[in-house]
Amino acid sequence: MASFTSCFVTFSMVFLLLACSSTTHAQLSATFYATSCPNLQTIVNTAMTQAVNNQQRMGASILRLFFHDCFVQGCDASILLDDTATFTGEKNAGPNANSVRGFEVIDTIKTRVEAACNATVSCADILALAARDGTVALGGPTWTVALGRRDSRTASQSAANSQIPSPAASLATLTSSFSAKGLNARDLTALSGAHTIGQARCTVFRNRIYNDANIDPAFATLRQRNCPQTGGDGNFAPLDIGSPVVFNNNYYQNLLIRRGLLHSDQELFNNGTQDTLVRTYSSNDASFRSDFAAAMVKMGAITPLTGANGEIRRNCRRLN
Repeated sequence: MASFTSCFVTFSMVFLLLACSSTTHAQLSATFYATSCPNLQTIVNTAMTQAVNNQQRMGASILRLFFHDCFVQGCDASILLDDTATFTGEKNAGPNANSVRGFEVIDTIKTRVEAACNATVSCADILALAARDGTVALGGPTWTVALGRRDSRTASQSAANSQIPSPAASLATLTSSFSAKGLNARDLTALSGAHTIGQARCTVFRNRIYNDANIDPAFATLRQRNCPQTGGDGNFAPLDIGSPVVFNNNYYQNLLIRRGLLHSDQELFNNGTQDTLVRTYSSNDASFRSDFAAAMVKMGAITPLTGANGEIRRNCRRLN
């Protein structure tokens, strides 16, 4: 999730830079399925619109699912694989267990795509498109999704445990984690804006609301009502206190008044290197949206499998 030096770079220019950055990336193209599955994007968009209309937080869930996929082995749909007696996947890794969701939505889309274009479209590409369309359904920006990824035959629970950024991470750790994936500090701050939608479980923000010093006391008290010091691990709270099902820049406005729900959120505005950018995004929604879209393009190009590598899974949950 190539270096990004200006928030005003157009999406097409970003895509062009990615397409030219390596032989692997060059194999990704927005028109990859134009002939082999011309209705793909309509199928995905229709399904995601239905899913978000049915449950608004699903847009955030699918976006998070894509993040967690791309940060482990690249954007290869490894996160979608179920555990079996002989195969250990990523679903039960610490950052994913009882947390990552939306698998049934991807299953539904895959079934519809298979009916239209049998054994043609990868689960990895379906997930990339679904993340974009779920974001748009909640009022977020759109971006060009380069296609042509193939699905991994492997998964790594250990990599999921070690490479997916922790909600308790410091800014230095977050910056290092993103840099390891080819994403710079600006990408980190823009992509963290995905927390303008969705919810988090008490277990991942409990320490912040009881122990962090850089938190608004009234906000901490509010969140403590639904997140006791013991018990209630699965209780939810919105990541954006103002508008948790609308994609906007409220997330950054919350950070300015120390109302970031996660420790890692507030680290972006804590007398550090990202304070100026957080202030910019808090007052300039267009700048945030442009940077977020560009960073999503970059994240979607993390070490994809292409050509003869991997496979096109018939079922996203298991290998062919």
